[in-house]
Amino acid sequence: MTEGVITMAYLVSGVFFVLSLGGLSKQETARKGNMYGILGMALAIAATFLSGEVENFKLLIPLMIGGALIGAVLAKRVEMTSMPELVAILHSFVGAAAVLVGLASFLDPSHADLSGTDQLIHDVEILLGVFIGGVTFTGSVIAFGKLRGSLSGKPLLLPGRHMINLGMLGASVWLGAQFVEQGHDQALISLLIVMGISFVLGVHLIVAIGGADMPVVVSMLNSYSGWAAAAAGFMLKNDLLIITGALVGSSGAILSYIMCKAMNRSLANVIFGGFGTGGGSASNISEIEGSITETTADEVAEELKEAKEVMIVPGYGMAVAQAQHVVKDITETLRANDVNVRFAIHPVAGRLPGHMNVLLAEANVPYDIVFEMDEINNDLPTVDVLLVVGANDIVNPSALEDSSSPIAGMPVIEAWNAKSVVALKRSMAAGYSGVENPLYFKENTNMLFGDAKDTLSAVFSKLS
Repeated sequence: MTEGVITMAYLVSGVFFVLSLGGLSKQETARKGNMYGILGMALAIAATFLSGEVENFKLLIPLMIGGALIGAVLAKRVEMTSMPELVAILHSFVGAAAVLVGLASFLDPSHADLSGTDQLIHDVEILLGVFIGGVTFTGSVIAFGKLRGSLSGKPLLLPGRHMINLGMLGASVWLGAQFVEQGHDQALISLLIVMGISFVLGVHLIVAIGGADMPVVVSMLNSYSGWAAAAAGFMLKNDLLIITGALVGSSGAILSYIMCKAMNRSLANVIFGGFGTGGGSASNISEIEGSITETTADEVAEELKEAKEVMIVPGYGMAVAQAQHVVKDITETLRANDVNVRFAIHPVAGRLPGHMNVLLAEANVPYDIVFEMDEINNDLPTVDVLLVVGANDIVNPSALEDSSSPIAGMPVIEAWNAKSVVALKRSMAAGYSGVENPLYFKENTNMLFGDAKDTLSAVFSKLS
């Protein structure tokens, strides 16, 4: 295959990836977006194989088949509740790949004849790839541990942590300057030290970020992995990898900005840590005024039968209980009885951007009754019954009423403005951020305790 045909194939693949991102931006076109991405990747792999630059097929093909089988098994077995940590660990693979490509590119004897500007550019590409890849690799591993629950969701705030980060960054820049001037053996030592610093920096950056900001962390690491891939593309002189990495990096950065805006956070503050702690006045349950009112499935069913406007706010608890299908059944039953049912989705509900949208789509909930927070808040006073299914922080009035709360200023779904609120929870445990929720103590709120799938199934049995 000629170089011109390969270049054209890469450009067409890039167009498919752009169309994929466009399709994934809306629920209605998400399936089509996935298909564009699959077509683009298939074309890219075929063009790369036929380029004549790929060798050792005897090793490459078995590795690809093995990786594909592992990926297929994981995709089949992983529950939706585990999707955030799966995404995080996949980001770590991209970072590790960028580090290995950087080291391999440095050790490749075919680059020994480079000199002058070409050598400088190549060295800078290697440094950036190893550094960004190292931060992405260890940072994603820590994010995986936090999302999985293997590591505490509370931020680890070391004294002088910002100076430590700046010190590591400064040391990496100084070593990088030495790297481009040194001979091969000394340069390898400098590169390995930069790699080690990047590993430590990735760990330190993410352990300092609390549970409330983990959705932003996932999208931020997505951006890092994109830039790491782009750096690998420069080292490998692969135009498509550069394009794809830039698309992932820029879209991840934009998503991180959108998420931060939704949480009233500064992106710099999230990156350098300190939010999502369990501190704040709202974290002490004894300081919240009012009392808990418990309800039953029978009573909730009666409320829903009498309602004309019903709102459902899904959260991570719905994902844990796998309650999206019974929620859909309740929705269909109510709509058949001329009840207007809508869903309110907070931008950071769950532990992954779009987590709730994917769950509802999996249960075939109609797209036209799923609304974003900004579209729905003004309508809440007209809602007869609002069901909060396993959500905590995204409906917490402390965000608007308590300036000392760790989530102060974060835009939330103002559930308390509905005429009646039913909150479904396993217990009175605080949300992922560690902040107690005064909503549960308000006069118009009733608590339905238990596994959301079980309690909602009991409610559904009384409706049908």
